[in-house]
This record gives sequence, structure tokens and C-alpha cells, in this order.
Amino acid sequence: MPLLLKISRLIDAFSNLVGKLSMWMILATTLISAGNAIVRKAFDMSSNAFLEIQWYLFAAVFMLGSGYAFLKNAHVRIDFISSKFSARGRNWVDVFGIIVFLFPLCYMLATLGWPLFVNALKTGEMSSNAGGLIRWPVYFLIPAGFTILALQGLSELIKRLAFLTGNGPDPLAHDGPSEEELLAQQLLEEEQQRLQGAN
Repeated sequence: MPLLLKISRLIDAFSNLVGKLSMWMILATTLISAGNAIVRKAFDMSSNAFLEIQWYLFAAVFMLGSGYAFLKNAHVRIDFISSKFSARGRNWVDVFGIIVFLFPLCYMLATLGWPLFVNALKTGEMSSNAGGLIRWPVYFLIPAGFTILALQGLSELIKRLAFLTGNGPDPLAHDGPSEEELLAQQLLEEEQQRLQGAN
């Protein structure tokens, strides 16, 4: 189990790195979008390449960020059902879901996406829009994204099995409010103070 947990930590570090990169891609998308809008309004010029790079970056954030979302336990979960289970029960449900649903889905979509990428790379497929971009980078996001998600699934499976065998903490335990919840609470308190000061 120690070796598996070490592998899990390496996968987590990789997913964390990809997640941080995805955050920068959101900033890049926003800046490109704003720059394109300003140029279009101010100079009556536009570029299909700039429009498409926004779509590519959005696709990259969505596809590559799924492993990071799984790492941070920010994915969609049916909490009103899972909250009724014990900690062991919740982890067993996750083990079942990862093995029966996540791994087969990732395998199927990565293997279906790979030929699209290879074909686009070989043929040099381009966008049908004038001045558009090559297509293979965005096709590559499909197998890459699902491979990253499967790797993070492996890491999460290891952590859940470690907990179930008594070799690790509960990966689903909440150690208090998240950073987002703390920020929301701070903003709420500041707004309440502002309203009280106005009265």
C-alpha cells in the first residue's frame, strides 16, 4: 500500500499542475475574448483564428480540468443520498463507481477520440472558416482529457482502498469549510456590515 499511495500522490501532483494550468487558460481565454471584442468594435476587424482559439482554450479547460475537479472533490455528486451512508459506505460507493463507470467510460472515449486526432494530424485538417486553425490540437484534448481523468480515478481509488483497509484517512471527510465557502462567508459578512453602516 505505501507504494500505491506514493503513486497516488504523484498523480495528485500532476492533476494539481494541470488544474493550475487550466486556471491560466481561463485568464488567456478572457483576455483573447476581450481583445477580439475591442478590435472588432474599435477597428471593425475580426479574426476567426482568435474566435477559434477561445473555443480551443475553453475545450482544454473543460477536458483537462476534469481530473483536477475529481482531485478537489468538486465533481457532481448526489449528496442527499451519499450523506445517509457511513464513511465506509460512501467510500465503497465511490470504489464501485470508479471501477464500474469511470474507468470504462474513460477507456471508451479515449480510444474513440484517438483515431480522430490521428486522422486530423495526418491529413492536416483545418477549420472550414477562413483564417481558421488546424484541428488536431483540439481533437487531442479528447484522449488526453479522459486519460488524465482515468489517472486521477486511479489515484482516488487507491485513496479509498487505503481508507477501507485502515491505511489512510477518509478522502471524503470534510476538514471544515473550503476556501470557496470561507470566501463566500467573508463576502456575506462584509455585505451585512455595509448594509448596517448604511442604516
